[in-house]
Amino acid sequence: MTTSLQIDFVSDVACPWCAIGLGGLDQALDQLLGVVDAHIRFQPFELNPTMGPEGQDVAEHLTEKYGSTPEQQAHIRETLRERGAAVGFLFKPEGRGRIWNTFDAHRLLQWAAEQGPDKQYALKRELLVAYHGRAENVSDAEVLLQACRTVGLDDARAREILAGDDYALAVRESEQQWQQAGITAVPAVIVNRRYLISGGQPAAAYAEALRRIAAEASDNSTEAVPHSA
Repeated sequence: MTTSLQIDFVSDVACPWCAIGLGGLDQALDQLLGVVDAHIRFQPFELNPTMGPEGQDVAEHLTEKYGSTPEQQAHIRETLRERGAAVGFLFKPEGRGRIWNTFDAHRLLQWAAEQGPDKQYALKRELLVAYHGRAENVSDAEVLLQACRTVGLDDARAREILAGDDYALAVRESEQQWQQAGITAVPAVIVNRRYLISGGQPAAAYAEALRRIAAEASDNSTEAVPHSA
């Protein structure tokens, strides 16, 4: 019997582990065909909500925020490259270059969800590739518009959104909702608003957790603060 699961994937385009987590989740769901019917909705989270339009050099940013050394950063890049390759995501070997503000990207993702889950998924994936695979500036309107065009979203409407403040309130309210639910790090995979799978897990870990959740799921489950799966 196939069990339907609602998955809220809380993440930021700026987060490399979110790209790895999404790849692992995709692989897990492929393994669970016929067992789980997943409906994925991407939810916003900003790692650097105050980042200015000029961005910041990634090495400088990581040193300031985490105190990491160049050697540690190089090791993390290699780890990301290996983990990404395992789930079919190719990171640019030199890294992202700069950290960029992602608020407009989240606004477009909010809009894309209204066009259908497949469109939101496609845009999320394309934005992750633009940022981490090609080191593009995802706060730049032209980069965002190209991502929308690539996945078949309406260019004129995307331009209108970027020129105004449509979906800004929706993004902020959603971010606040997940923060109040206890989400402080991403990726965070929330299943049926009850179960939390934290971090960029490999496919096997996601598959095991989702299989267990599917076995426990029932139609009368109620919304609750997420707890670990």
